[in-house]
Amino acid sequence: MKQFQTAGACVPDRNYMVDLSSRLNQIKAMVDQGFYFTINRARQYGKTTTLSALRTFLAADYDAVSLDFQRITAADFKTEGDFTYAFCEEMKKRAKDIIPKDIMSKINDVLGKEPASLKMRVLFDILEDWCAGSEKKLILMIDEVDSATNNQVFLDFLALLRDAYLSRNLNGTPAFHSVILAGVTDIKNMKRKIRPEEEHKFNSPWNIAADFKVDMSFSQRDIAGMLEEYEKDHCTGMDTDAVARAITDYTSGYPFFVSRICQLLDEDGSLPWTVHSVAEIVRRILMEKNTLFDSLMGKVQENERLREILRRILFAGEAVSYNPDDLSISDAEMFGFIRNSGGTVRIANRIFETRLYNFFLSQEELRSPAYQAGADDKSQFIQNGRLDMDHVLERFAVVYNDLYETTDEPFDEAEGRKRFLLYVRPIINGTGNYYIEAETRNRKRMDLVIDYKREQFVVELKIWHGQKYHADGETQLWGYLDRMHLNKGYLLTYSFSKEKEPGLRRKTVDGKELVEVTV
Repeated sequence: MKQFQTAGACVPDRNYMVDLSSRLNQIKAMVDQGFYFTINRARQYGKTTTLSALRTFLAADYDAVSLDFQRITAADFKTEGDFTYAFCEEMKKRAKDIIPKDIMSKINDVLGKEPASLKMRVLFDILEDWCAGSEKKLILMIDEVDSATNNQVFLDFLALLRDAYLSRNLNGTPAFHSVILAGVTDIKNMKRKIRPEEEHKFNSPWNIAADFKVDMSFSQRDIAGMLEEYEKDHCTGMDTDAVARAITDYTSGYPFFVSRICQLLDEDGSLPWTVHSVAEIVRRILMEKNTLFDSLMGKVQENERLREILRRILFAGEAVSYNPDDLSISDAEMFGFIRNSGGTVRIANRIFETRLYNFFLSQEELRSPAYQAGADDKSQFIQNGRLDMDHVLERFAVVYNDLYETTDEPFDEAEGRKRFLLYVRPIINGTGNYYIEAETRNRKRMDLVIDYKREQFVVELKIWHGQKYHADGETQLWGYLDRMHLNKGYLLTYSFSKEKEPGLRRKTVDGKELVEVTV
């Protein structure tokens, strides 16, 4: 029986997978044109799976030399002789089925010598001879090129690949028809790390590479197709379109998170394959410690500029312009934490976003009176296992006035949102989850969606900016409730107007109830 895979490359016979044929056709079109390029995507984004599938997909037309630089150690990059020896050794192991006898003899000659006596030019002479005599066009695929980070020898290797590419095009010299490198770190950043004193110089030996524009994220249709295959095997009765939509909403198609949600649902066995179960699994994932989260938080903690950008997006609702020349933005995009959405920086998906909220809020919990108040009040909000959100809002208004009415602390939209989130976190922690609706996040309003034991609550957080804007916000909230098929919503308004009417009010429009609290 097939399983979902998150710990390595997926194998079609053993793992549930999305249909990669469209992506493979797009990549083959680049190979057919003889392009050299890099599949530069974030961690656990399906690069290794794609390369494995691509090798099989191209087999009818090409011979592929498929290598993995994780098999080449740091010591193998010490000198060009060490690298040449290790490359030939790896090539002999991984491509022995397609290496002609005369080329294998030359490789064995290299392996019979001391690495200190070898030059990288010898390796390229062998590759040139192989390309010249091969019946099929040869392509080179190297996975995990990040293993060569901080290494001048690898840059020399790239430079020789570049020289071979140019000589092929200008003089007809035999060379690889196409070269594909796969990794997280792009070549420019690799050079910047090697020569930190030249961090603003981006001349690269890989400037011949074509742009790789294939979308490797999973669409809702991709996910639904994978779930349909699972449903045929297991007959769970799931609504595959609805579950696929929910997974897409949380992951934005990030391959690891898509597979992880499905894997945990499959392994649990007690949860039905429903939208509510997806929310529960996401809550569990947010509590996990994994390499993706470690990488995300490591970058955030070591980069003050990135932290500031994220705070502005998350709490202030600012539209931060996408600037590829900003190294913090460029690095965050490269590692998959943010994306460019119409010229504006967006957090890549809800899961990353909630993890970031948790990180920033946890830094303030111990010194936040709102958090302590929420922890003290928690027991009064849970009745028969259900969250009484009306009471949460009503109580927050009282607590807020007690704690902050006479304070001199600076206040803005970001601070108001942060205080409510800090109050709510200990109430739902361990049982519920929350996320911010990206489409409504701005300086003036923000929709918070709280999941608690299969119930969803939408709370709009906003600053009072006049009656007309207030009415427009209510209209937008009604529309959002329609999209989520909810009949009740909440509005928390921070008002500095002398004419404000603090407290809780209710109104019903078209069968939907609005609970509004003003502080």
